[in-house]
Amino acid sequence: MSHRLPLFHHSHDQVIAWYRGRAVTADRFLTDVMHTAEQLPNATHVINLCDDRYHFMVGFAACLINESVTLLPPNDTPGVVNELSREYANCLCLADRPKDGLDIPQHLLQPRPEAPSRTHSTPQVTQERRVAILFTSGSTGKPTANPKYWGDLQKGAQLAAQRFGLQAGRINSLVATVPPQHMYGLETSILIPWFGGVGVHGGRPLFPVDVRDALAALDAPRVLITTPLHLRACVGAELDWPAIEFLISATAPLAKPLAEAAERIMGTRVLEIYGSTETGSIASRRTVESEQWNLYSEMSLEQTPDRFLARGPQLPQPVPLGDQLEIFPDASFKLLGRHSDMIKIAGKRASLGDLNHKLNQIEGVLDGTFVTPDDTDSGMQRLSALVVAPSLNKELLLAALAQSLDAAFLPRPLYLVDELPRSSTGKLPRQALMHLLNRLHKAASN
Repeated sequence: MSHRLPLFHHSHDQVIAWYRGRAVTADRFLTDVMHTAEQLPNATHVINLCDDRYHFMVGFAACLINESVTLLPPNDTPGVVNELSREYANCLCLADRPKDGLDIPQHLLQPRPEAPSRTHSTPQVTQERRVAILFTSGSTGKPTANPKYWGDLQKGAQLAAQRFGLQAGRINSLVATVPPQHMYGLETSILIPWFGGVGVHGGRPLFPVDVRDALAALDAPRVLITTPLHLRACVGAELDWPAIEFLISATAPLAKPLAEAAERIMGTRVLEIYGSTETGSIASRRTVESEQWNLYSEMSLEQTPDRFLARGPQLPQPVPLGDQLEIFPDASFKLLGRHSDMIKIAGKRASLGDLNHKLNQIEGVLDGTFVTPDDTDSGMQRLSALVVAPSLNKELLLAALAQSLDAAFLPRPLYLVDELPRSSTGKLPRQALMHLLNRLHKAASN
């Protein structure tokens, strides 16, 4: 028997979002959704590239009503979008500004603020329906497709909302710096607010002052959803922050010194989410308190001879994790590095994740990463490193690394840079890293 689940859990007059400075009730939102659903051309697949979070919400909900599958690529470059359009039939691009270089039809979304809102019944969506396909970032290879079903998305978001208390009556508003096209952003800034009855800021503030102003404009208790990249900028901005109930970080490892600085400067608790595109979020921790992660309720881990599997009510089948873990008797776990992170240099093995952790723990390092050669099994090649550390020089950095690393893993060369080529979600695509590294190699040899 097919079951249907509501689009959201807000009452009709409850604020579901803030759009360009005004509160949007659930009825107002549904008016925009119905209008957009009527205007959208028929399409089997819709690539939602809306930059404004409220526009994305409206477009995503309109596709749910029209029974179109939303495609969420890892980025909005023309090459990636055009390739998707060739792989998925009857494709349309939904955006809130024209996108150059696309080979498919574009529909520009602009909700009608002048239209009167009407009372609507909350739409219901069949829980077995495939409603979206998300793609991995491609930081470790070619992006892979991950279909998502409505009932599974709702269960996953509810588990996360329970863990953090992201529910109406406990939290009033949420601001996010991450794009909703990413699984972390979709879950925390769209699905959790919908299923928890919480209002979300419709924009995507990036600069620290904009993040601060967005938080200050919303009702407390308020929560910030962000990444280590944005958090580092906020900590260094020397701003006075409004009261923040807590903030959540994900997409890249969060160094304990940065978490400590954020808690002190922003006057809040810093929590981290562990998850993936394949699983959604499944565990959390308070970074300043422990390296160990605690699974959400109803989640479990299973160890096989070569992998760890995640099980939970939102996962139709066990999902292999890309990480190596150490599981403790209380079911908490510690990350030991990614399976793909294990490298061999001069006959010795190490985890790239562990090397990066030790690099970023050095006082004065703002951001940094090791870069592996194309073939680490040859035993002849060395690691490189890219480091943002304005107060340090190469000699000091190498001396600090030598305190905790075998000489085989000391980077040669090590480059000091102004910033790393992180994506909008804080990821470091290998192609971007190699491009920067090759440019630095070439400049150093001239």
